[in-house]
Amino acid sequence: MLKEFREFAMKGNVVDLAVGVIIGAAFGAIVTSLVGDIIMPIIGSVTGGLDFSNYFTGLSKAVTATNLVDAKKQGAVLAWGSFLTLTLNFFIVAFVLFMVIRAMNKLKRKDEAATPAAPPKPSAEVELLTEIRDLLKKG
Repeated sequence: MLKEFREFAMKGNVVDLAVGVIIGAAFGAIVTSLVGDIIMPIIGSVTGGLDFSNYFTGLSKAVTATNLVDAKKQGAVLAWGSFLTLTLNFFIVAFVLFMVIRAMNKLKRKDEAATPAAPPKPSAEVELLTEIRDLLKKG
């Protein structure tokens, strides 16, 4: 059983998947930083200093705080600003992945175009006629 597990774990697909998950997590952290540290502050400055991550609606009368962290301590809140930030994060990740895959596909097509295609294999009749011709030349 241990041998079977080792064979399974060492297959190329499992290792590739593990590498993809690790790179994906690192890429997610980069995009989260891009959204939180670069894009959202720019949007906030354009909209007059708004910080979307701090927008919320209190769901009970006990919520009187003016920031999200304190409001969550006081009771239930609808943190729609955080949702907006995460939605924007998703669209940025999807767009960046689209651009990366698009560039990879373009490079792949360029490589395929640069590699000359192998000449088509002759049909069975042509091969047979060639063999007959070669035999007639010999004999």
